[in-house]
Amino acid sequence: MRFQFLDPGPLIDQELTLVPPQVGLIDEVLAAVGHPLTVRDAPGEAALTRQRLLDFCSIAPEGRQNADLTRGWVPAYHFWMRLAEPIMPTANHPPVHIAGGIGIRIGTNKEIELYSGNIGYHVYPPARGHHYAERAVRLILPLLKRHGLPHIWITTNPDNAASKRTCERLSAQLIDTVRIPKDHPFRQRGETAKCRYLLRL
Repeated sequence: MRFQFLDPGPLIDQELTLVPPQVGLIDEVLAAVGHPLTVRDAPGEAALTRQRLLDFCSIAPEGRQNADLTRGWVPAYHFWMRLAEPIMPTANHPPVHIAGGIGIRIGTNKEIELYSGNIGYHVYPPARGHHYAERAVRLILPLLKRHGLPHIWITTNPDNAASKRTCERLSAQLIDTVRIPKDHPFRQRGETAKCRYLLRL
């Protein structure tokens, strides 16, 4: 049966709105990744380029990414966390409107259960401290329920204290910590283990 993407409706929590990735917002994302705090504290995210964002918008139009069975990928939604009031500039840097991003994967397989999870989120350093990851997850939980998922997996690195606190605030249950295989792509970026949290819907 062909997968059917659903209209999530408005995804708004006070100043935070989840919006599909779109070319018109790329400059706002680049302002967030180019912020001095991002450059200092998250150099991997700071390396994001305009071309990579254009490619991303192309493969996930309106934030919807089809399954790729050859890679074991299930259908996914993607959103950027946009703020109604920007974080003000520092050191002559533009205001930051994009707080981060969140993606949800609809389905399950070994990769999702052990390493990738159903939800992935990140918050750029200048926007941290406002529970945006937790709030974004709560906004998309109804969409996950509409797709009939009884539970979801969230994985995080053992040293990511902020992400682990987010899981705890969501009342997700820590199941275990697993080692990442040496041939897994996560290993190529220096990750060695994942804490696996289960959130029942």
